[in-house]
Amino acid sequence: MTKVVIIGGGPGGYEAALVAAQLGADVTIVDRDGVGGACVLTDCVPSKTMIATSVRSTYVREAGRLGIDVVDTDGGVSVDVKTVNARVKRLAQAQSDDTASRVVKEGVEIIPGEARLVDPKIVAVGDRRIHADVVLVATGAHPRELPSAKPDGERILTWRHLYDLQELPEDLIVVGSGVTGAEFANAYQGLGSNVTLVSSRERVMPTQDADAAEVLEGVFRRQGMTVLSKTRAESVTNTGNGVVVTLSDGRTVEGSHCLMTVGMIPNTANIGLQEIGVGLDDGGFIQVDRVSRTSASGVYAAGDCTGVNMLASVAAMQGRIAMWHALGEAVSPLKLSTVASTVFTHPELASVGATESEVRSGKLDARVVNLPLDTNPRAKMTNSKDGFVKLICRQHTGIVMGGVVVGPRASELILAVSVAVQQRLTVDDLAHTFAVYPSLSGSITEAARSLMQASPE
Repeated sequence: MTKVVIIGGGPGGYEAALVAAQLGADVTIVDRDGVGGACVLTDCVPSKTMIATSVRSTYVREAGRLGIDVVDTDGGVSVDVKTVNARVKRLAQAQSDDTASRVVKEGVEIIPGEARLVDPKIVAVGDRRIHADVVLVATGAHPRELPSAKPDGERILTWRHLYDLQELPEDLIVVGSGVTGAEFANAYQGLGSNVTLVSSRERVMPTQDADAAEVLEGVFRRQGMTVLSKTRAESVTNTGNGVVVTLSDGRTVEGSHCLMTVGMIPNTANIGLQEIGVGLDDGGFIQVDRVSRTSASGVYAAGDCTGVNMLASVAAMQGRIAMWHALGEAVSPLKLSTVASTVFTHPELASVGATESEVRSGKLDARVVNLPLDTNPRAKMTNSKDGFVKLICRQHTGIVMGGVVVGPRASELILAVSVAVQQRLTVDDLAHTFAVYPSLSGSITEAARSLMQASPE
């Protein structure tokens, strides 16, 4: 029986464990934080739970547009952050417990503690030595900190501090306008905070589709958010009853709290990786190939510690692929061009596959259509005016190469485009697929019809 030891119980670790157990391996997870890892306990699950609360708050605040009179609130919404955060942490712990129960039910041993590799085949946990045929490193990452803006958990925060707050930040300054910064800025705005977003770039979410980022920044500003572009936070000072953020252009911004969202650092230090021959890049991320192998024989890695498209879905797939490969199963290498991702703002932004920038640069010979969501009958019914559906297909064959959806539940709507990209469907295939009427998904088939080409006579 093959002995598999997995360091880290996040999505990359526990999904790998389930696959390895299914294939008959003897599996042990060494985990220091709780099964589910930071994704479940402090990052993805808590943040999306809180964001869901914020979206509901926004719906209530805007109910008057649909003729609903919310009595005794004068058009406002009162948010009890202590109750919100208690629910957030309760749900996160429940998800961790459910995941742990499932893993144990499959026969996986869970050892609490810190692991260190003393050999490619030996994992140390305290005084215990565990011999392994295969090791998977899935240790995740943690929020990057600036020396001049050291988080204190009271006024200067990382997102892992947010769920301990007893009161809603009155004036929240969010430093960093990437996906994490944009999500939290939008969420706290929905909960009722006055939000200032500090962006080092010309627009928010610079790695996302430009049209989508423009729509969302417009929503942010329209709802009262202050967006400070092309400037950086040089330092953040806790004044006792607030914060002062000093910007690179010399300006200062005052607020009640500051949330730092300036990237991630891999959890790869001091666990013996380089000593056993595992290669790291300049940022400390583990270097892996498309089947999750490291440079040390028998040692694999998955998840945020590899820096490969830092999404829970990617971490889970990396872990599965590692086990399929290590245990001799047929496996397809990781294909990032089919990975779907979502920014959980309100409205949501979801995308998959090829981008319009690749088309404009000449890298991809393709056609693009952008269909505004405000023409969709279901969107009109729910007063959803912001968003669009964008499809990209090959110029001559019509094969769907990618797409972007901005709108309510874009995280769900993108699946249709993902299936098309994964299965190499054509716009004709999508166009001839029945969509419910009225539905937001009808805009996907309508966009596909716009890309259909007449057959040559």
